Amino acid sequence: MAIEDRGDAYLVTHAFARHTLSTLRSAETEQVEFRKGLVKLGRICGYEIIDGHMETEYVSVQTPLEATMGERVKGFDDVVIVNVLRAATPFVEGLLKAFPRARQGVISASRDEDAGMEDGEFPISVDYVKLPEIREEDTVIVADPMLATGSTLCAVLDHVLTNAPDPEHLIVLSAVSAPDGLVRIGEEFPEADLLTVAIDDHLNDDGFIVPGLGDAGDRAFRTT
Repeated sequence: MAIEDRGDAYLVTHAFARHTLSTLRSAETEQVEFRKGLVKLGRICGYEIIDGHMETEYVSVQTPLEATMGERVKGFDDVVIVNVLRAATPFVEGLLKAFPRARQGVISASRDEDAGMEDGEFPISVDYVKLPEIREEDTVIVADPMLATGSTLCAVLDHVLTNAPDPEHLIVLSAVSAPDGLVRIGEEFPEADLLTVAIDDHLNDDGFIVPGLGDAGDRAFRTT
């Protein structure tokens, strides 16, 4: 299993995940390759979630020659993926290759950068929420490529968990995380497993992850 417990978070150490993240970090990576990289990274992380968080069970399988025993993933159809618009869209596309029957939710949440960061937090605007029913047996994956201050994901998790039972697994998945955001999410939502491909050095004065990979939404959708 290519996941390491780093205390504040679980780190995906899969070699191809690290390779793909290096491509995403490069300022020379253009839009199409950047989007494809996020899709690849989402797929890898999905497979690592299956391997690291989900159990298997033995089942009888009839081959063309005889009956034999095989294994299947338990709860494979009990997965909810929450797409934090907009940067997570290609990331979630990759996750869906690992969980093709997942129920999907969408939350449009963004920080007010004009208001600026105060005490390590941004005001968050949530403009649209559409979530499926969440059940006790579900594995819920909240996906956002960047976990910086944690302000956006805290707002998203509030919406996900309001009036919902505690799911079997609650996973916050990011490509790159800052220590500040990991600590904040861990303190406010201790029931969540934080899974990331990289824990970067720090946040700059504007609340961006350093070294990071820039604005993932702008780079994926070629906006400024």
